[in-house]
Amino acid sequence: MTIEKTLNLENLMRPDLLELEEYTPVEPLDQLSTRLGIPIEKLVKLDANENPYGASPAALKAIQSQEYYHIYPDPSCTALRQELEKYIGVDKERIFIGSGSDELLELLIRLFITPGDNILDFGPTFGMYSFLGKLYQAEVRSVPRLIEDYSLDLPAALAAIDSRTKLIFVCTPNNPTGNTCPESTVRALLDTGRLVVVDEAYHDFAGHSFLNLTNEYPNLIVLRTFSKLSGLAGLRVGYGVLPLAVARQLWKIKQPYNVTVAGQEAARASLQEREWIETHVQKIVEERERLFGMLQEINAIEPLPSASNFIFCRMRRGSASEVKFGLEKQGVLVRYYNKPMLENAFRVSVGRPEQNETFIEQLKQILYN
Repeated sequence: MTIEKTLNLENLMRPDLLELEEYTPVEPLDQLSTRLGIPIEKLVKLDANENPYGASPAALKAIQSQEYYHIYPDPSCTALRQELEKYIGVDKERIFIGSGSDELLELLIRLFITPGDNILDFGPTFGMYSFLGKLYQAEVRSVPRLIEDYSLDLPAALAAIDSRTKLIFVCTPNNPTGNTCPESTVRALLDTGRLVVVDEAYHDFAGHSFLNLTNEYPNLIVLRTFSKLSGLAGLRVGYGVLPLAVARQLWKIKQPYNVTVAGQEAARASLQEREWIETHVQKIVEERERLFGMLQEINAIEPLPSASNFIFCRMRRGSASEVKFGLEKQGVLVRYYNKPMLENAFRVSVGRPEQNETFIEQLKQILYN
């Protein structure tokens, strides 16, 4: 009998990981196109909060003109950090670059969590906090938000903190509900002395940031991404503003060449084209409000006010599942939810005007035909 037939590899694996529920990403465009029988260019992709205008001309030019893809990237992302220093007004020594902000989340949990420690998040929220916490054997304490408006329940949050609480994750604007967190709440969490990680992936569409508080609180980390603002989701570039003591340790434990040459160059170039970025952010914000108004006119839908580049919708009547799969048949893609506190709901990203109009037209056909 060969060793392959006698060796049970799962017996060698971590038992807790065998039971871990995997994170569910969106389906790639080419696979969707094949499955639905619809050409990629005909798909209306409103399911992943991507920037519908794509990358800036400067970013695309930087990718095309780069001659040194055969050379490993700068492991310190020096040029990009220098550009960010000018862009956000923070010392580059406090700026850490990751392969998307997801990598920063994982590195922070890797740095601070010993099995048995706990982390706090506020559900419903971005699923990577709990996924990564479980991956590193943390106890995940997900404090439920208030169902009326999905705001944080501050008394419940403070009651959930104990001596083994290491990290508190606050997503603002929150994904998938689109609401922001008041500064008073963030300050109250910071006053506990625990490390608070404010995920600002969507802050550009809200017009508000907690970055200034990093000068006041030594236990605050602010994370951002180039995926939404700069339309670089496919290149995976994110950054964090960190206390120096944290930044120094993250440099030690990250993969040496974690951010690609293309990602670094495109992100740096996009920061130099501030006017293009600001113009397109404004377009998305204006279109968000127009889309919200169109959704409000559909009496079967309850759209929630959003400070992000998406709108979360609860069904007053009918089935969100039927909406999701009915739209999909027509090549219109939204994110569907049916979890606790997100029952019978969907989230739609803000697209270009013509994409949003197609979405609304198809949505009405499903609901009223």
